Amino acid sequence: MAIRSAGLLIYRRVSNDLEVLLVHPGGPFWSGKDEAAWSIPKGLVEPEEDELAAAMRETAEELGVAVDGTFRPLGEYRQPGGKIVIAWSIETDPVLDVNAIRSSEFQMEWPPKSGRLKSFPEVDRAGWFSLRDAGTKLLKGQRPMLADLLKHQE
Repeated sequence: MAIRSAGLLIYRRVSNDLEVLLVHPGGPFWSGKDEAAWSIPKGLVEPEEDELAAAMRETAEELGVAVDGTFRPLGEYRQPGGKIVIAWSIETDPVLDVNAIRSSEFQMEWPPKSGRLKSFPEVDRAGWFSLRDAGTKLLKGQRPMLADLLKHQE
């Protein structure tokens, strides 16, 4: 059975355009990567956990703020590695400050084979992006979410 993650495609309206909130993963593997490295806030669905509840929990962990409102299902997206991401869209207040995010942390051995554990933020930064820019920033397997978001706006 494929691993399942759940997340939120958070968007806002700026004039007549949409912008989406994306997060950049923390840790040494992602530190020098930008294009095709960003994601929606998301994470693994725990056994027996409601998928929307998992998306809300993971978003709060990665941003440090709870997001609430009307959640609209976007769909399920199979990632190149086989993981399935279940996503919902939610329109949020335009003033959600991406500079004030406070991500939870994870630990990993760093440097490799050193025997030392080091903490890294799950998310090292977040940003608002136009749909066009998001199309290059997002991980390839999540890009179809942008088209599905536009379909829901019609």
